[in-house]
Amino acid sequence: MIQLDEFATMSCKSTKVAPSVDFDHSCSDSVEYLTLNFGPFETVHRWRRLPPCDEFVGARRSKHTVVAYRDAIYVFGGDNGKNMLNDLLRFDVKDCSWCRAFTTGTPPAPRYHHSAVVYGSSMFVFGGYTGDIYSNSNLKNKNDLFEYKFATGQWTEWKVEGSLPVARSAHGATVYSDKLWIFAGYDGNARLNDMWTISLQDREHACWEEIDQSGEIPPSCCNFPVAVCRDKMFVFSGQSGAKITNNLFQFEFKGHMWTRIPTEHLLRGSPPPPQRRYGHTMVAFDRHLYVFGGAADNTLPNELHCYDVDSQSWEVIHPSLDSEMPSGRLFHAAAVIQDAMYIFGGTVDNNVRSGEMYRFQFSCYPKCTLHEDYGKLWENRQFCDVEFILGEKAKHDSSEESDEGTAGGPRDIPAGNRPSGTQPMLEVSIREAEAQPFEVLMQFLYTDKIQYPRRGHVQDVLLIMDVYKLALSFKLSRLEQLCVQYIEASVDLQNVLSVCENANKLQLDQLKEHCLNFVVKESHFNQVIMTKEFERLSTPLIVEIVRRKQQPPPRLYSDQPVDIGTSLVQDMKAYLEGGGLEFCNIILLLDGHPRPAHQAILAARSSYFEAMFRSFMPEDGQVNISIGEMVPSKQAFESMLRYIYYGDVNMPPEDSLYLFAAPYYYGFSNNRLQAYCKQNLEMNVTVENVLQILEAADKTQALDMKKHCLHIIVHQFIKVSKLPNLRSLSQLLLLDIIESLATHISDKQCAEMGSDI
Repeated sequence: MIQLDEFATMSCKSTKVAPSVDFDHSCSDSVEYLTLNFGPFETVHRWRRLPPCDEFVGARRSKHTVVAYRDAIYVFGGDNGKNMLNDLLRFDVKDCSWCRAFTTGTPPAPRYHHSAVVYGSSMFVFGGYTGDIYSNSNLKNKNDLFEYKFATGQWTEWKVEGSLPVARSAHGATVYSDKLWIFAGYDGNARLNDMWTISLQDREHACWEEIDQSGEIPPSCCNFPVAVCRDKMFVFSGQSGAKITNNLFQFEFKGHMWTRIPTEHLLRGSPPPPQRRYGHTMVAFDRHLYVFGGAADNTLPNELHCYDVDSQSWEVIHPSLDSEMPSGRLFHAAAVIQDAMYIFGGTVDNNVRSGEMYRFQFSCYPKCTLHEDYGKLWENRQFCDVEFILGEKAKHDSSEESDEGTAGGPRDIPAGNRPSGTQPMLEVSIREAEAQPFEVLMQFLYTDKIQYPRRGHVQDVLLIMDVYKLALSFKLSRLEQLCVQYIEASVDLQNVLSVCENANKLQLDQLKEHCLNFVVKESHFNQVIMTKEFERLSTPLIVEIVRRKQQPPPRLYSDQPVDIGTSLVQDMKAYLEGGGLEFCNIILLLDGHPRPAHQAILAARSSYFEAMFRSFMPEDGQVNISIGEMVPSKQAFESMLRYIYYGDVNMPPEDSLYLFAAPYYYGFSNNRLQAYCKQNLEMNVTVENVLQILEAADKTQALDMKKHCLHIIVHQFIKVSKLPNLRSLSQLLLLDIIESLATHISDKQCAEMGSDI
């Protein structure tokens, strides 16, 4: 068994207090008078239907634009099914009220499939399709640019000298670095994939500039959304001729470089990307992209898909149980205000235009750092207890470190990197493993993923084939699937024969079959057999390819599900629940009760434990557990261990009070646990658990939560009085309840009580 290392060095006592927590530092390391800022909240992932736009304010519509400015949504243009529009509507998100926005000057001509962005205190509208759709006359695309000033309501057209973008509609537009960026669209004859930009700082000297793009430029397309996240622009799906894709591309503004974000690395069983579609929306919030609606294979889906830019993975967001879900639609528009997304209009079933407004509440939890924390164990090489000796030349891989196979040459672990007094490392020989593929395997064990090399390059594909061979040897089903998916996605006309020959040599039958089937495809065969590589191929393989071409084997279909293995989270959960008991090397004491644990895991996830084990490891190997001067309940302590080991954030509300200050005290990578604790308390205080939470609030001195619990008890006292836990409360808490009841009872009620007596 491989023990984990520890993560990056952090100081034991941080002076930076997590936001939304107030601490009284009159006593060192104590947590006094914890304030949760308890107040109004919105259930996360909740859809809420807001008042629709009345016909007397503005028509129902689609193909319009929506922008957000301060606390209002502005809707411009679109079509109502009969006519193009150029009215400007305003929706106040605080009052949930509609009105026509005040305007002066000459607005843009009625249009749809235009773009609109906000820069400073203005909205900029570019291009679109204009004319009379009812009589089918004067229909044309535009490349004009208009500014609307929110403060004065003034419409102004920018007259720009010099080169202009081709007139277009159904394009993408965004603002970055004081510039408007326009990408792709439809010019009336063909779909485009050019990019133009114009500075919005100085109207007098503004000029359009065409961008010289490089990299994997998206194909010409239209009816797609764009969004900016992490200083990159993202484009997802859309119409490209008769073809509709579900590709996600990112554009780096600084280098003007496009990259297609592959989905081949997604493990079977992981959420797939959304279906191919067009006419959908995509907005950015925090590190996520949210895709909603559109037309997908003749359907109008209403799932909300979320893409995590950091982990490069998709998921479907499950709405809260009290959600009012919007129906599927296309050519709607979306914008973000604070921590919510607003969706307006669109075309719904039977080609009906909508005037509905919906609000979706985002969750803004800090990201889970579980995989990154364990990955830092791999990088730092501390708390190592295993040394691997690889290959026939006994290349040393010092507890997950490779030698000659990595860039930068050999790297040894200095003796000082291991805590003093630790046992000598166990040596394990693995003769069938070479350094570089073994390092990739170890990277997977720590982080649940591998850093894929360049896709398609022969040497890189062969490296992953060696990793696949190791995965088979060590029965790592999840890694097997990752390797197979990468290799199959990387096989092309240039490398297929090299990959096939290597698969034959390594006896990797599944990959060999894939290569043979690739070669004998009608569109591939002639090109492959004319290459020099085919001439150098071994005779048995040539014979096999010829026979495969002449008589393809029957397709075999298996009903057996693919074994996708277990994830790091599943493994660490099993480890905490007893699977790793024999490898425990530290005892955690909670009120004198021992709980075995693992040094390296604690150090990876907590700078408090990392500093302790490195600098002043207890001689008896025992650590007393507290959060400041407060000792958590046994149940809350187990909840904290679940969070440390595998990132679990599910817990009873009363545990959340005990653990609210844990991220600060134990030096977790961020305050993700705290954010979940706060939401848990806001959403889940009920009559049934209010007494337990009252006790926890009193013990942790969370005064505002205690006040909130007393408020619930007073207003629901008849129900609370029947709870058996009421009798077990301390005398002081019972006095607090009586005092709250007395304060709540009005003078009139007191007088009525007196008359009864």
